[in-house]
Amino acid sequence: MARQNDIFPKRGLIVSCQALEHEPLHGGDTMAKMAKAAVMTGAIGIRTNGAFDIAAIKLAVHVPVIGLIKRDIPGSDIFITPTLEEVKAIISAGADIVALDVTDREGRLEAVKPLIDYAHQNGAAVMADISTFEEGLAAARLGVDFIGTTLSGYTPYSPQQEKPDFELIERLSEAVQVPVIAEGRIWTPEEAVRAMNAGAAHVVVGSAITRPQLITARYIQALSKMNE
Repeated sequence: MARQNDIFPKRGLIVSCQALEHEPLHGGDTMAKMAKAAVMTGAIGIRTNGAFDIAAIKLAVHVPVIGLIKRDIPGSDIFITPTLEEVKAIISAGADIVALDVTDREGRLEAVKPLIDYAHQNGAAVMADISTFEEGLAAARLGVDFIGTTLSGYTPYSPQQEKPDFELIERLSEAVQVPVIAEGRIWTPEEAVRAMNAGAAHVVVGSAITRPQLITARYIQALSKMNE
């Protein structure tokens, strides 16, 4: 636990600053500015996608950065940091923590161990993105430093729900010694507080803070009902 406490000395909010190529905020220094705004108001860490944004954010802020690389591989459902190539790029860009898919798909629980070991050998911590309680237990056995509930609802066998997976957060927090990071569909401060009360060490919020097109869509959807 000492390693994790050195990275995040206190519990708190980690803001996910990500924009994919098809999204309006992709490119330039936009995500670095988002990160600066988040840290100015108290975020204890940033989660971001892609070597460029990792490096830019590391220059812009002085909090730990969780880095990942989303890559589509034909015929595979593994999307978050799928291979050693991405792990190397994330570490080279300066991320403090490498986020990896650690789900029970396509033999991933066996294939991911060398990626975890490489990250540790090169000075980076590892966050396992999981979707179920059993995957969380497996991630802990693999020696990861943080376990994120990131993929709950995004694998076909995990609970499909609109709200955060509070049950998963609570069960994992009670079952493992590894800090659990609540992530996924957290839209309100009240939900963030509930996640922490359920046992999460930290909470990641992304879309509700840094994706204006999704925030706007929620308002439009709510207001459009008035015209029905």
